[in-house]
Parts: sequence; C-alpha cells; structure tokens
Amino acid sequence: MKQQGEKIVVVTSYDASFTTRIEQAGIDVILVGDSLGTVIHGQPTTLSVTMDNMLYHMQHVSAARENALLICDMPYHSYQNKESALENAQRLVDVGADMVKLEGAGSGAGSISESIGYIIKNGIPVCGHLGLLPQSVEELGGYKVQGKEQAAAEKMLLEARQLESMGVDMIVLECIPADLAKRISNAISIPTIGIGAGADCDGQVLVLYDLLGITPGKLPRFVKNFLATAKSPETENIIVTALKDFAGAVKQKKFPMTEHSY
Repeated sequence: MKQQGEKIVVVTSYDASFTTRIEQAGIDVILVGDSLGTVIHGQPTTLSVTMDNMLYHMQHVSAARENALLICDMPYHSYQNKESALENAQRLVDVGADMVKLEGAGSGAGSISESIGYIIKNGIPVCGHLGLLPQSVEELGGYKVQGKEQAAAEKMLLEARQLESMGVDMIVLECIPADLAKRISNAISIPTIGIGAGADCDGQVLVLYDLLGITPGKLPRFVKNFLATAKSPETENIIVTALKDFAGAVKQKKFPMTEHSY
C-alpha cells in the first residue's frame, strides 16, 4: 500500500462488538491498544495496564477479527529485557496478534532495541512507536508534542532508520510536527502510521472512542468526531458509517487537515 500510494487506515478496538463493526467498515488494521487503560479503565495514563489486561482484550478482538491486520500493544514493563519481551510477545501472538507494538528506540544491552531485535529474530513481526510515548509520559513531562527542536528531530529520524534496519515492519508516529513526519515517511521504506503527525504519513490511526466522540473530556487537537457528522442509511449501523467516513477521509487525503496537525 505504501508503494502504491494508498493510505492505510488503523483503528483501535478492545472487544468483539466494536471489532465486528470495524470489520464491516473495511478498516485495514486493528490495534488493540494499551489506550484501554484510559478509555476503558478510566485511568489518567496507560501505565497501569498489565499483560493480563492485554491478553484479555486481545482474545475478544481476535475472536471477531476477520480480515484486518491485528496489532497488539505490549504494555508498560512487559519488555524490560529481551527474554521477557519475547515471552510476552509470544503470549500475544498465541491469542491472535499478527504483530506486536513496542514504544521507543535506543541501543545497547538491555535497551528497547535489543528487545525489538530479539522478538524479530524469533519470527514475530514488530511495529515501532516514536514521538510521544504514552508509557514514558512521566519522563516526558506530560502529553507534549515531540521533535520540535532540530536536535530532537534529527534523533527521531535516525531512530526511525535504525528501527527499519532492524527489521521493524511499521512505525507509529505520535504527536510530532507534520514536516518531521513527512521527512521520516520519505526516508524509510516501511509504512508510517500517524496520530497527530500530519497528513503525509502512510496511514492514520485514531482511538475508536475518540473518533466516535465518546471519550470523556476534551478531545486532543488531532481528533475529529466522525460520529457527529455521520449520516447512516437505514440499512447500516451508524457506527459503521462513521468508521467508513473516517476511512474514506484518510484514503482521500481529507483527514487529517491542518487544524489536526502540529
């Protein structure tokens, strides 16, 4: 799809019912995100999400998944060393994940990159995640746009290239300037999936509850409520219509717009 210039549509899901609707809308990729910690558990961050939580929700999503590629987040402290990283990644694959997602990069023994490399070496596909890393939100000083300074931007570009060279198959870019996301997307051959990263990524992801406008509180700048404008025919569930509208807007390069970007 990247080679052909077709945008990739990604939506999070945490249960069988919503997964069925996502499949009916023809979404390309489903992400079982540790965002469930905030949108389902009601916590301020994702740090409390456990492997047991991810396995529980993965099982339900997997049961309803039909065609979409299924990616699962590895939660906080589930990949501190390469041995635990591989064990936990395999547990997620065993309940249906096609790919696992890890946040961050780095180098050297005991680093995230060592865990990523070990998982890939053992035959499990990996999605990377750069920019705003929700599992490192305390170290980052809150939910802030990343890569605004030149040094930080160059470091992120280097990390993206390193992840590609290690065999990572896809990278999520979260809350970074649109021009930096474009540079990274053009510099690597693997797909980039943006969230708050402008229109030039190879695909877009939104948290399901955000794009349906049912997340409590103020929505982030990069979110659009697609349910609010959905006009569903009598033969179609309105949630399916909203999801189709999101997918169509991404495919037609009508989302995100400038007002959704940094």
